[in-house]
Amino acid sequence: MAQRKPGRKPPRAAEPPRPSIQEVQLRRAGDAGWELAHPRCARERDDDMAEIRAMLAAGELEIARDELIWLLDGCHAYIDAHRLLGELALADEDLPLARGHFGAAFTVGQRAIRRAGDPRPVPYALPGNQAFHESGKGLAWCLSKLGKTDLAAEVVAFLISCDPSDPLALRRVHTGDGGGCNEAPGK
Repeated sequence: MAQRKPGRKPPRAAEPPRPSIQEVQLRRAGDAGWELAHPRCARERDDDMAEIRAMLAAGELEIARDELIWLLDGCHAYIDAHRLLGELALADEDLPLARGHFGAAFTVGQRAIRRAGDPRPVPYALPGNQAFHESGKGLAWCLSKLGKTDLAAEVVAFLISCDPSDPLALRRVHTGDGGGCNEAPGK
């Protein structure tokens, strides 16, 4: 029988990893279901995001793009920044880049939901969930346009499982008629 060396503590039982303070969490939102709780790094950048939205409204796309990239540099889990960069990439007709940003945003939200044990619903109606759902729609649209319809269907199925009321009209994609992927995100 192996003996412990003096001065060493016995091994502890494995504990589940604690989420980083820069990760999105999931919290109960009463009877409404579950809502993504964005990390402090994202909440601290809300004023910057308001300025970026004003830049976008004024047509200052390059400056807004640079600012969004700067925001992500300090907070990779900022779902809304990824979503906006995805929409800007779509405007430039850069589907691979749009897919990348929408995919990053979707993955951050999906990871938070799965880490919490996949509770449902995670409805679009709750403000903390909207950028996640919109990013998922953008991702499904890009995947469909890139010929990756099976992956698009997986994204759509996950979103519908989160909000069966299908407020973004994605069910048509899921059922195969492609209707929900014909309209670009943000329209």
